[in-house]
Amino acid sequence: MEIKVLGACCGNCEKLEAMVQGVVKEFGADAQVEKVTDLKDIMKYGVLTTPGLVIDGQLKVAGRLPSKAEVTSWITTALAAAG
Repeated sequence: MEIKVLGACCGNCEKLEAMVQGVVKEFGADAQVEKVTDLKDIMKYGVLTTPGLVIDGQLKVAGRLPSKAEVTSWITTALAAAG
């Protein structure tokens, strides 16, 4: 699984990255978590306001900090789809 946290140095971007890392660890998921800070790379996903979260190439959220329950749901759904 490939997870990208989109955003530079904003507080919510840091919180989202920490949340994602925690959920991945909690589920023992085989996931590569990458922080994308380059504005051009972020805009490739159509994101104009950070933070953003991309899981396996799909944009899940942009412009707000999702709840841990949302992040957990997205990651477990991706894990189930990967089989």
